[in-house]
Amino acid sequence: MKAFVVSTIAALLFALPVFAEQAPGSSKEVQIGINNVYVPGGFDSGSDVFVVVNGIFPNGCYKWSRADVTNKDAFTHEIKSIAAVNQGMCIMVLIPFQKEVQLGKFSAGKHTLRFLNGDGTYIEKLMDVE
Repeated sequence: MKAFVVSTIAALLFALPVFAEQAPGSSKEVQIGINNVYVPGGFDSGSDVFVVVNGIFPNGCYKWSRADVTNKDAFTHEIKSIAAVNQGMCIMVLIPFQKEVQLGKFSAGKHTLRFLNGDGTYIEKLMDVE
């Protein structure tokens, strides 16, 4: 009996880190895909450039967090959309989202915007800055 109690306590102690990672109320960030991008026109080299992205979260545990913008060079830019996912009970319906993404100041010319999805696919849009 003593061995059973000791082994049960040992098993619970080893399992606590697993339960701690999945505790209700905690959240983690994941890269999400987007469905469409609206690229407005009329930007010049003094403007703060922005686009509007939209998509669908798979359930109510997802919430928009941010967009990570990587400037590969002066005219090529990669954008990753990031969502915070809460662990726990969620409403299981598709949730549409639409967010404005600030890209910063661009130099004059034709820019390539590549919106990366988490599965290796992307949406590519062109933007002219005067």
